[in-house]
Amino acid sequence: MVKIERSSKVPASLAIEKAKGTKNYREQDVIFQLNADFYGKCYLCEIDELQSVQVEHLRAHHGTDRDRMFDWNNLFLCCPHCNNMKNKQIYEENILDCCQVDPEKVLDQELLADHVVVTALADTEEAKITAQLLTECFETRNTGIRVLECQTRVNALKRTMIILYKALEAYKANKSEKNMRVLRAILDRRYKFAGFTRTYVRRHISEYPELAWMV
Repeated sequence: MVKIERSSKVPASLAIEKAKGTKNYREQDVIFQLNADFYGKCYLCEIDELQSVQVEHLRAHHGTDRDRMFDWNNLFLCCPHCNNMKNKQIYEENILDCCQVDPEKVLDQELLADHVVVTALADTEEAKITAQLLTECFETRNTGIRVLECQTRVNALKRTMIILYKALEAYKANKSEKNMRVLRAILDRRYKFAGFTRTYVRRHISEYPELAWMV
């Protein structure tokens, strides 16, 4: 999870559909703007190139709170897997708003021994509950489907981290502008699993002090 700069321009369909009395908050202008704002990534697990997209409400509306249902600031781009994982009462009100708070200031997101470990750095309910949810998005193993979906994300994260490790080794061997550009791209918040790549570099910043401005 990384900080997202949400567009201040509210998609026109939200007001139109709310006034019509529908429950349609997923018109094309909403989907396309969310996809652009969230860099085409699920806001929770950060997997990219989503083949199936869902519009997720950060704060629950229960089908009756129409203000929340159509609130642009309450709509997030999500993959079906993570949206399903978040569908618990404990997550209805306690997840960090990554458009308002920088998750990297309150969460450590790491891949350790092929497992995802997300730790709250801040002693707040939101940080702790968000860390729990993000861990579940990668580590839940209670059904065959969830084993497969979680492992797909862990495998994709592992491939991304290998790309980072190789880029760091290349940069250590040759601090060229080309190698710097590669790292800049991998550490950009728009890149898949940026919360993890950026955490790794911050935790090893003594080895790469000149990269501090990137993370």
